[in-house]
Amino acid sequence: MGELIDKDTEHLRLLTFFYYVNAGINALFSCFALMYVVIGALLLSNPTVFGAGGDGPPAIVGYIVTTLGGVLLLLGLGFSSCLALTGRFLAQRRHRLFCLVIAGINCLFLPYGTVLGVFTFMVLMRPSAQALFANVPPPLPPARLE
Repeated sequence: MGELIDKDTEHLRLLTFFYYVNAGINALFSCFALMYVVIGALLLSNPTVFGAGGDGPPAIVGYIVTTLGGVLLLLGLGFSSCLALTGRFLAQRRHRLFCLVIAGINCLFLPYGTVLGVFTFMVLMRPSAQALFANVPPPLPPARLE
């Protein structure tokens, strides 16, 4: 039994590392949405940049592009935060259901997210790994300063 726990501990440690790496890569690629925000801001500030003379696109295009970029940026960085939280929760052996949900969502991102999500399911569905999550005491409340 001790060997299974050692193997599970090692697998959870590796998953933690790869979730942190995946969160960083995802955050980096999410920043590409800033290009849409910049292009949209250019369209709003000076519409003739993308058209000759007075043939620039209407202002609504600038609003659409800026909004699209902002939404994509927020979604990407939000999911990156969830990936980083999953890494933290795996290290702390807490919130197994949250880790499983994020692993399922991560499976949508081919190919690395799928591989990481499937391996997460394989590890977290083992009874020995479930026992590791069940044996963790709840965190202590924060100390009160008086």
